Amino acid sequence: MKGTFLFSLLTAKAISTALRVTKLSGGTSIIGKIVLKICPDFLTHANKYINTKINITGTNGKTTTSGLISHLLKESGNSVINNALGANMIQGVVNTLAVDLNPLKKYSYSVIESDEAFLEVIYDKFEADYLVVTNLFRDQLDRYGELATTKKFIQNGIDKGFNNKGEKPVLILNADDPLVASFTGGKYKIYYGVEEVIYAEGLKPSESHTEEAFNCPCGKPLNYNKKFYAQQGHYSCECGYKRPEPKYKANVTLYKDHSVLQINGENYEVPLVGLFNAYNALGAITLCKELGIETEKIQKSIKTFKVAFGRSEVKYLNGKRTLIQLIKNPIGANEVLKTVDLDSNLLIIINDNYADGRDVSWLWDAEFEVLNPTPQSPHARGGEAQKEIIVSGSRANDMALRLKYAGVDTDRIKVISDIEKAVDYIGKSADNNITILPTYTALLKLDKMKNLKRK
Repeated sequence: MKGTFLFSLLTAKAISTALRVTKLSGGTSIIGKIVLKICPDFLTHANKYINTKINITGTNGKTTTSGLISHLLKESGNSVINNALGANMIQGVVNTLAVDLNPLKKYSYSVIESDEAFLEVIYDKFEADYLVVTNLFRDQLDRYGELATTKKFIQNGIDKGFNNKGEKPVLILNADDPLVASFTGGKYKIYYGVEEVIYAEGLKPSESHTEEAFNCPCGKPLNYNKKFYAQQGHYSCECGYKRPEPKYKANVTLYKDHSVLQINGENYEVPLVGLFNAYNALGAITLCKELGIETEKIQKSIKTFKVAFGRSEVKYLNGKRTLIQLIKNPIGANEVLKTVDLDSNLLIIINDNYADGRDVSWLWDAEFEVLNPTPQSPHARGGEAQKEIIVSGSRANDMALRLKYAGVDTDRIKVISDIEKAVDYIGKSADNNITILPTYTALLKLDKMKNLKRK
């Protein structure tokens, strides 16, 4: 079988080269499908080429967290394989390993983002040393169902995962999310959490009315003495269940273009916006500290981190600064919407392909009212968006209707279903900065557009 494995590697690299030359596809999953046809046990064979295997799962923040971990490990002198483009189902994971793995080399780490529903499938043949779980929010009801189903997918993965010593994976868990904190199993658990959030530079917390309901395992509602967003905060139940004490505690100061995390008395300046990204950084730093990476190296390296495409990434369209932020479910969208510059020119792209989720009812749970605040509104942030809002994608009309019911004047809503035409239009009509909020497959299309350029 080793010959079949090596043949699958050569095939993967040949196809990858051909795709790159012809630009027919980004090749994030198609190669994985072919490799698994040639060598169904590919992941079993790949194990021996990697010393320590790290997986990241959860509803939101997987790509940013895995990217941060990979960056920090590489900057500390380690060799790392990472599915940086976020292809996180079984074919995408195999795709990454087959293209990047050199059979004449041993790698220090693999850092693999894993779709919640595919973690068990990956762990069926791929070893498990560390698992980071970011959060659990309602997401893609047509694929996952409710939160209990998503949680079960991950728990099944934890129960199946073992490393090459026969040990369960070490669990790195978000203590502030009661669903994540309640996972069982693992060799042992390391918790991280936020203690305080400070808003600087005139920023202020934006109240969210869309929250995930979660009862204690005993069935009673949880009580919160601090709630940061969604169900994340400091919680307890009269039965005794409560937020576990984090080993890594952060005081977070949010600025307009970055955040500062004080973790156990050490400061880390993170070049990412929003509290949701502060949580991603905290999870990544927690893991790296557990791996023994020196504080000074983390502090220095994290400042140079470049986000994956579409995760608060800045590009330029016709010379205009363009911020691209992925949205895909109510809680994630709400946190992104809180950071939107109301003076920027806005394009929202909603697709309903399989990878996006066919069910777009989540648009009605996300608080697009923040795009039309009034001084009396709970969403008021000291400004009111008055510019035209462009909507695009296969569900552009659904998005336009949602904006209408959010109170946005219909004269300000322009529907351009074709994504390329919408991008071209806003690039020519925008009078200053641009913000683009796409779903996943729309993001992939944006990534291929030559008129969106890095500085």
